[in-house]
Amino acid sequence: MQIVITKAHKGHLEGCKNALLNSKLGQEYFPTEQKAGAAIAEGITKEEMFVALDEKGECLGFIWFILSGAFHSFPYLHIIAVREEFRGLGIGKKLLSFFEELVFPHSSKVFLVVADFNPDAKRLYENLGYQQVGVLPNLYKVGVTEYLMMKEKASS
Repeated sequence: MQIVITKAHKGHLEGCKNALLNSKLGQEYFPTEQKAGAAIAEGITKEEMFVALDEKGECLGFIWFILSGAFHSFPYLHIIAVREEFRGLGIGKKLLSFFEELVFPHSSKVFLVVADFNPDAKRLYENLGYQQVGVLPNLYKVGVTEYLMMKEKASS
C-alpha cells in the first residue's frame, strides 16, 4: 500500500474523526462525535496535523504535534491515531517516523504522554526508543495516569 503523509485540511475531518473515535485514546478523552470533531478541527485550524493517505486520498490516520509544546522548548506529540481497519500495517510507525524526521534536525528531544489504559501504545513507543521520564497521575482525567515519554536524537 502506497502511503503519502501531508498536512491535514478540512476534507480530512471525517477520516481523522473516525480514527480518533475508534481508538483507546479517543474513547477515553473524546468519546462523542462532537468532542472528537472539535479536537480534529482545532488541529487542522492550527496547521499542526498531518494525515496518512492511501493512493485514493483516503485518510488512514493522523498525527498532531506541537513544535514547542513540551516545556515551550521541545516538540510534543499531542495525538496520533490510525483508523481501526488499517492498524497493524505500519501506518502509526510511518507517522512517528515522519514526525521525528521533521523535528530532529531542529531539536535534541521529543516528548509525548501515553495513558496507563494504553499499554500497547506505551510498548510501541518504548520499542521505538522512547523512555519513560515521568509519571503524571490525574493529568487529564482523575484516575488515569499518564507516562511522560522522551526520545533523544541519535548521535551522529
